Amino acid sequence: QVQPVESGGGLVQAGGSLRLSCAASGRTFSNYAMGWFCQAPWKERKFVAAIDRSGSSTYYADSVKGRFTISRDNAKNMVYLQMNSLKPEDTAVYYCAVAERSWYSLRYDPNDYASWGQGTQVTVSS
Repeated sequence: QVQPVESGGGLVQAGGSLRLSCAASGRTFSNYAMGWFCQAPWKERKFVAAIDRSGSSTYYADSVKGRFTISRDNAKNMVYLQMNSLKPEDTAVYYCAVAERSWYSLRYDPNDYASWGQGTQVTVSS
């Protein structure tokens, strides 16, 4: 089973950048698509970005398209989320997640993900 652990969150001014990392344990990491989600206080968890098993295909929420980039390094069992041009509305806890099934590709529904990290806080000040 693949278990993710996020890092890299912090406080940044609007317009700034952060790079989130997700270290995923387990020898079958490269068999699963991965996703990033975020959850602001009092709001539902929402999709941010997804990447397929090989890293050749990605999918983004409209709100982050052109600003965020998801990538993965299967040799290191790592997934990244490069966040540029950050806005105060990006403030949330960001979670890395592993697709529930090995044949799942680019999914935006949180129910299609089985393993979640503990989350990392991103705060963007205006």
